Amino acid sequence: MIVVDSNVVAYLYLPGDHTAKAEALLERDPDWASPILWRSEFRNILAGYLRRKTLTFDQACSLQSEAEDLLAGSEFDVDSKVILELVRDSDCSAYDCEFVALANKLQVKLVTMDAKLLKAFPKSTVSLAAG
Repeated sequence: MIVVDSNVVAYLYLPGDHTAKAEALLERDPDWASPILWRSEFRNILAGYLRRKTLTFDQACSLQSEAEDLLAGSEFDVDSKVILELVRDSDCSAYDCEFVALANKLQVKLVTMDAKLLKAFPKSTVSLAAG
């Protein structure tokens, strides 16, 4: 099992520079987990595509559904105090610290491309690019 951030999910479903890496990661380790927050962040990414008219409404809804199916049963609540401790000890947002907190809780790595997270939490994170 690994924890993935919302951008890794987006790389998987929205073709781009990191899609092949996300696909290879899923093949190597298909047991992905994420805090429930990922849903809102992914919807926000899809909203950008809708506004730029690079996705239709139906496509966005379909991608959200596919991603939710992928993470079904592997979405978790994270303790607020733990998140705030991570915020206190870093320069990262509370949103980003949710993913780190979950990785620590599950005793697995967070896969991300977020340079700030990779730098602040090197023991808890691994770069998607490294895979």
